[in-house]
Amino acid sequence: MNVQRSFSSEETGVLYLVATPIGNLDDMTVRCLETLRSVDVIACEDTRQTRKLLNHFQIDKRTVSYHEHNKEASGQGLLQWLEEGKKIALVSDAGLPAISDPGAELVRDAAAAGFPVIPVPGANAALTALIASGLPTDRFVFCGFIGRENKERREELERLKKYPETLIFYEAPHRIEKTLAAMREVWGNRRAVMARELTKRYEEFARGTLDELLAWLREGEARGEFCLIVEGYLGPAEEEADAWWSGLGVVEHVDRYCEQGMGKKEAIKQAADDRGVSKRDVYNEYHRE
Repeated sequence: MNVQRSFSSEETGVLYLVATPIGNLDDMTVRCLETLRSVDVIACEDTRQTRKLLNHFQIDKRTVSYHEHNKEASGQGLLQWLEEGKKIALVSDAGLPAISDPGAELVRDAAAAGFPVIPVPGANAALTALIASGLPTDRFVFCGFIGRENKERREELERLKKYPETLIFYEAPHRIEKTLAAMREVWGNRRAVMARELTKRYEEFARGTLDELLAWLREGEARGEFCLIVEGYLGPAEEEADAWWSGLGVVEHVDRYCEQGMGKKEAIKQAADDRGVSKRDVYNEYHRE
């Protein structure tokens, strides 16, 4: 067991998790600025991006790179500096560090080694999008980036299908249409909100159903990183009304899954689950001459 007293007088290395703006630089808090000015070194996802921020606020501090591709070597170096008593600030390119980036591993290792890990909160894209979405905010699940491959994406969506909580995703512009289409196919035509360019001049929220959002996307060009907020599971009535396969025969149903990368055995099982019938019934129907 590890009990951290963040502001004790003990002299030790400290890891600060410092939020940075997600767009509008005026969202940088006074405490975040004071922390960046006080530390010995700033570990950042992209030193060039962080240097722009530091120059804007006239902060002259050493920066080191810490990202997905160098996290093992860089992480060990940062832990060694903490051992030497240095104060380190960890930042991401935008928002809170350790959310959908390797900072979570550094936090884990620093806390396990007994160093104080102190959050310095600020802007966060997921919660910023959620509170303005118009969808329920009392319970929600942050899902981050969904799988890129068809099979992996489908498995994740099937796992999340019955979650009643509002679901929050991040998605890149070149994948947003494919992700929406997969959600529509697995979940039905739920309400959803796409938010982009948050806190910037061209901030935009698109609110509607998955069908409406897909149509809107196809009329224009997807630009910027997206936060996608999707309504949770509403119960059996939702499935009956919006089941994507309701107009397909058994053979077409199984073949659709095969087209998405499933093997026939797995596709037959999934089709049987969808229809609430036995695998044997689907198998026999599929192989009937």
